[in-house]
Amino acid sequence: MQARVASMEDMKEARLAGPGQGGGRVFPTGMLKVFLGFLLLGVGLSAAGMYMARHTLAAAAPAIFRPCLGASAGAGEEQPLDGLERWTRPPSRARHAMTDEELLWRASFAPRVRPYPFPRVPKVAFMFLTRGPLPLAPLWERFFRGHEGRYSVYVHALPSYRANFTKDSVFYHRQIPSKVAEWGQMTMCDAERRLLANALLDISNEWFVLVSESCIPIFDFNTTYDYFQNSSQSFVMVFDDPGPYGRGRYNYNMTPEVELEQWRKGSQWFEVDRDLAIEIIRDTRYYPKFKEFCRPHCYVDEHYFPTMLTIEAPQSLANRSVTWVDWSRGGAHPATFGRGDITEEFLRRVQTGRTCLYNNQNSTTCFLFARKFAPSALQPLLVLAPTVLGYG
Repeated sequence: MQARVASMEDMKEARLAGPGQGGGRVFPTGMLKVFLGFLLLGVGLSAAGMYMARHTLAAAAPAIFRPCLGASAGAGEEQPLDGLERWTRPPSRARHAMTDEELLWRASFAPRVRPYPFPRVPKVAFMFLTRGPLPLAPLWERFFRGHEGRYSVYVHALPSYRANFTKDSVFYHRQIPSKVAEWGQMTMCDAERRLLANALLDISNEWFVLVSESCIPIFDFNTTYDYFQNSSQSFVMVFDDPGPYGRGRYNYNMTPEVELEQWRKGSQWFEVDRDLAIEIIRDTRYYPKFKEFCRPHCYVDEHYFPTMLTIEAPQSLANRSVTWVDWSRGGAHPATFGRGDITEEFLRRVQTGRTCLYNNQNSTTCFLFARKFAPSALQPLLVLAPTVLGYG
């Protein structure tokens, strides 16, 4: 019996030792290979999962964020950028997939350290608020010619409108994602904030000008650029109108955010610097009050920005617009000028027919743009542009 037990113990030890081994215990090589195989498979699957997640995120993110994710560019996409360039290069197209909420959030980013740690040429952002076509585009093309790198163009039109500008046009692919904007409604201010937010995505845009399809530049580009660059204030028309079309539109439900004494009126057509543009698009204090209590007969686009900026940054405002209009004919809208109105004498009068303050000094250069000009005015304007307006 003892011999049988000993024999069985010997056989057990032999199985544990394996062939060609002594009596010591070792880990079976077969099990070791299986373990290593599963380990390598797990590492491989984890790496593949991380790669797919990263590139799926990059593909799903709006184009404006892709450079920040470092994603590899596919066919027809921009190449990935390194270093500061991923933050400083503007989007190549104005269209994107962001919602208004995402856009305003993204545009509210502001550097807290100055000066900028890279070569930065400040640009003027020209923001066209229109229903559709830009009949005076050929005149603007002449105005911009030769000044690439010092301006940007953004167009807010009806969502159904599709421009057909050619690749060599400054308006090519410059139409931003838009919504319907109605005169006197909060949707008009939404459109203006949308334009500002899109323009703020370009870190080089320093001055932001709102113009319409009926506006024209009445001086050359260098004069316009220098005017903004050398100004100590932004050009937003602000005044206190005690009558029925000013304070008479005030709603006491605006308190405590806006008191009657703070209520202001002004022109829709403005120019603001980058700091004020950010102030406008990040506002959540005054916007709800104006949206709820400045209804149709209040004409919110005449009151929201002038009132809000007067409260928040009064020292930054010149309290006048740089866009000339003629209200002398009466009515709810300013005069419109067609082919027969365009003469050298008329344009000279628009350019220098008034005195104003510029950096606290008297000046006869008060306006840089003028409206409203009908499509029929284009040809005589093109003829007079080189000699009177200084471009073309």
